[in-house]
Amino acid sequence: MRKHIFILFISLFIVLMSGCGQESMTSTTAKGKEKNVTIRIGIQQSLGPLLLAKEKGWFEKELEKEGVRVKWIEFQSGPPHFEAMASNNLDFGVVGNSPVIAAQAANIEFKEISKAAEGLKGDAIIVPQGSKINSLKDLKGKKIAVAKGSSGFNFLYEALQHAGLKASEVEMIQLQPDEAQAAFDTHKVDAWAIWEPFISYEVIKNKARIVADGEDLQAYSPSFIVARTGFIKEHPDLTVQFLKIYEKARRWQNDHFNEAAEIYAKVKKLDKDVVLRALRNNPSLNEPITDDIIQAQQKTADFQYAQHIIKTKINTSKVVDNQYIKQVFQELEKEGENKHE
Repeated sequence: MRKHIFILFISLFIVLMSGCGQESMTSTTAKGKEKNVTIRIGIQQSLGPLLLAKEKGWFEKELEKEGVRVKWIEFQSGPPHFEAMASNNLDFGVVGNSPVIAAQAANIEFKEISKAAEGLKGDAIIVPQGSKINSLKDLKGKKIAVAKGSSGFNFLYEALQHAGLKASEVEMIQLQPDEAQAAFDTHKVDAWAIWEPFISYEVIKNKARIVADGEDLQAYSPSFIVARTGFIKEHPDLTVQFLKIYEKARRWQNDHFNEAAEIYAKVKKLDKDVVLRALRNNPSLNEPITDDIIQAQQKTADFQYAQHIIKTKINTSKVVDNQYIKQVFQELEKEGENKHE
């Protein structure tokens, strides 16, 4: 009897171990082939390589070879990107400096995997034609439209501090860009803290004036390509491939600047001169995040903590992960060398 029980135990053990081994092999095989994977990409109303790649279908063309599907999700501003990432419903996006700080303070799992723009002139406070507001100090007591948690939101706080004003001395009307634009154009607000291409549109089409931009305050408002931590850990190769396709679009935009502007103008129903101004004001990048940018982000985070915009003190370097963009340039350099052999 004992002998039979022992044989039964050994047989069961072998079956269980075989099952575990088979499950592991199946998982590895599926991961290796990247089957049944969908990359979910967030996109705002900003102009740049992500929009160009979307219109050209480059992500779909390259990733479908790997059996990977692409899903695009539109957002009005940066903060909703992180709400989607927190619920595992978004993998990549391009956002401004303030949303990443808010997301880090909220313990959302993401990484900044590339710097997409430096943003010195990417944000501004604008007023309608004929406004009597001529300086930041003149904003006292005025209604200012702004999207809460956006890069424009942070810029507004910095501008008020620069002018010696408190946030309580102005009336912030929290509106997403589409709503804010309608309020601004109908003079229901006195000013608007906003980013490109809305700045260029209002300046060129409606003769709006810029009261201050980042260059005036010497305040960086960088943008970043961000990715959900769980996705990049599970799919490092796809993360590199995502950045390579983005870089392809960025280089194409630089090499075919007028043609790219025409594409953006058509898609967004904007005049080409608006697009050209917006692109020149906020040039597209795709490069490792430098110590200078990390320090600028830390300054912004410390400022927001002091202003009680975020409730947790953070170290902004903790969400920086340059390994993928560095690998992109290593691979592109190697591909370039092979072409010349």
